[in-house]
Amino acid sequence: MRKRTLLAAALSTAVVAGLGVLGVTNANAAALNPNVAPGGNFNLSVWSLQLPIGSPGAPQTIQPAQLKGATGYSNPAYFWTDKNDGSMTFWAPEKGVTTPNSKYARSELREMNANGSAANWALAGNHTLSADLRIVSVTKNVAVGQVKLGTGGPSTKPLLELYYRANGDIYLGQQRSPTDGQTLHKLGNVALGQRWTYAINVRGNAASVTINGSRTNYTIPSSFNPYKQYFKAGSYNQSSSESTSNGAKVKFYALTVSHA
Repeated sequence: MRKRTLLAAALSTAVVAGLGVLGVTNANAAALNPNVAPGGNFNLSVWSLQLPIGSPGAPQTIQPAQLKGATGYSNPAYFWTDKNDGSMTFWAPEKGVTTPNSKYARSELREMNANGSAANWALAGNHTLSADLRIVSVTKNVAVGQVKLGTGGPSTKPLLELYYRANGDIYLGQQRSPTDGQTLHKLGNVALGQRWTYAINVRGNAASVTINGSRTNYTIPSSFNPYKQYFKAGSYNQSSSESTSNGAKVKFYALTVSHA
């Protein structure tokens, strides 16, 4: 508990120093290198990337081996390093290729294991997704972090989904059951363009979401016990139209996952 409290305190300062838990190759987020691919600043060996391009119903996916390292994959339209601040930047337009189960485009990371297989962990244990980020533009609403259902049943819905709205409101969408919809919990407000932090933690049937150091606790219904989970992070745009110029741009200054 004390370790998680210290993590929340460190996140709330927006100065990522000392702990090395925020997924940045250099522990100080201010030292992000603007001249390398995102994999040069972030540990992308445990992520794959889904882009809003490809064939209908089959978005292009970039594997960890292609993402990792200073010369790893980048895309000037959808996934790149900002030359001004070194942030890992995601762009998801309102019109783009989507998965079969969604009408929304995304430029989003999917958690993987170190051996290249898809992450798929049980609720038991202690699992945390942490980030330091800011939203540059959003038409209506964008999901910036998820705990997604993996194997264990027919549902592919998110267990927990963190949203940022155009007015700055931050909401958690909590799935009521694998077959039901979400209950929305307002967690705060951060002005568009301002940096903020989040940590999503799952420990058995307990979960918490920490926004800028302020934590809210939740209970995970037992109906989710058969399911495995995995994390997602990036720009999962929650609006669609025929526009390729409207959408959600999200910039990450730190990103990590941890399991114990």
